[in-house]
Amino acid sequence: MYRIGIIGCGKIAQVRHIPEYEANADAELAAFYDINHERAEDIAAKHGGKAYSDLDAMLSSGLDAVSICTANTTHADIAIKALSAGLDVLCEKPMATTLGDVLRMEEAAAKSGRILMIGQNQRLLGAHVKAHEMIKAGIIGRVVSFRTVFGHGGPETWSVDPGKNTWFFDKNRAAMGAMADLGIHKTDLIDFLLDDKVTAVTASVRTLDKKDGNGNLISVDDNAFCIYEMASGAVGTMNASWTYYGDEDNSTVIYGSEGIMRIYSDPAHSITVEKPNGERYYFDIDRIQTNDAQTSSGVIDAFIESLKTGKAAISASSVVPAMRAVFAAIESSESGKRIEIPENR
Repeated sequence: MYRIGIIGCGKIAQVRHIPEYEANADAELAAFYDINHERAEDIAAKHGGKAYSDLDAMLSSGLDAVSICTANTTHADIAIKALSAGLDVLCEKPMATTLGDVLRMEEAAAKSGRILMIGQNQRLLGAHVKAHEMIKAGIIGRVVSFRTVFGHGGPETWSVDPGKNTWFFDKNRAAMGAMADLGIHKTDLIDFLLDDKVTAVTASVRTLDKKDGNGNLISVDDNAFCIYEMASGAVGTMNASWTYYGDEDNSTVIYGSEGIMRIYSDPAHSITVEKPNGERYYFDIDRIQTNDAQTSSGVIDAFIESLKTGKAAISASSVVPAMRAVFAAIESSESGKRIEIPENR
């Protein structure tokens, strides 16, 4: 039985981490910390375990591992502190908000010898696992191009403090907007699906519509439009948006030399493969989760399995190339230039 501590008791902890730990027979929720101590106490009263007002005291309380579910800008310092305390760590995405912090986290994990897993849950979705296998097997030939999208109406109703003044809209706490919230998911997914890396980016990362409680445009981006050039030679687009005011779009289309694969694009089928001769193949695996229809992410089970094997299912190092692409996209948008990522070659 692994003793788990939850750092940050907001929405993602309440909807994903806590219930998924409770559903895992090898996990025990032993400790909770939040900057709002009353919230931590409420969560501890509901789920068992002890609420802590001091993070250092919690980290030295005999835990095996922690989940970091705090605001984006705090991830790096908390993860490094937990690793230094000898704990295994599951950190929510985005891994960090600067490349320097990403690399510090990677180094701290290597130095400590502990697990640092990042919650890039798109890799674990059934259709994505199957699509990865089929692409690798050559079902659509050589990948030529792609488009991947993640858009919904925004995090206002998702945050534990809902409304137009949510921390997601605060640059000091979030650093980035839709790009960090959704864009990192689909950037990492493309790397995973294609066994590839983004080597150059041309992007526009902008605030088009979202307004704060005062009626002003929010201080972080609400849309990201990216052209990704891959190490393999494939080129495609990634769009992330908080301004899809209707049904969510979490789809990916891969265009190959011998066919097209559509993932979570058809409401009736998880994957559709179209061949040049008109033949179509359908694969019904699972349905994509949405903010309004949550399903198990698989991240917690994968993390507990990682604790057993000693190897992270989604290691920090494996996420670094996608984080480089995210930061390159922001640089491209700010400079108006195409940005190369030589480290990803």
